[in-house]
Amino acid sequence: IELGPIDYLIVEWPAGSPPTGEALPHLVDLVDRGLLRILDFAFVQKQDDGTVVGIDLNELGDAPELTVFEGASSGLLGDEDYQEAGAAIEAGCAAAMLVYENTWAAPFATALRKTGAQLVANGRIPVNELISALDALEGEE
Repeated sequence: IELGPIDYLIVEWPAGSPPTGEALPHLVDLVDRGLLRILDFAFVQKQDDGTVVGIDLNELGDAPELTVFEGASSGLLGDEDYQEAGAAIEAGCAAAMLVYENTWAAPFATALRKTGAQLVANGRIPVNELISALDALEGEE
């Protein structure tokens, strides 16, 4: 089976500022170009008592961008994942939870697995840290 790396992310919106769908066309573009495959997608909200509840897309308003993701839930995200999201976000905030395959990397990852190679470490450098480091390097010139 050819499968690319699977990632997840949780994006938080501050209390009183629900998702508008403005960024979703960019996600749809990545899917349309075959770079990502969405495996699961859910919106949640953390109540003041710490409980995490799912949010139906219809509750988020009339943003047509959101309707693209109706029914995108595969069931991969479970109660444990909702609790993890709850630990990551502040009370009163809404969040999007996304599980996706990096389909662009599938042929590369499959070829590596066939040769016996295995991923032993990975990570992500926060963009703000990278910008700060580049700014510091530029200041040294």
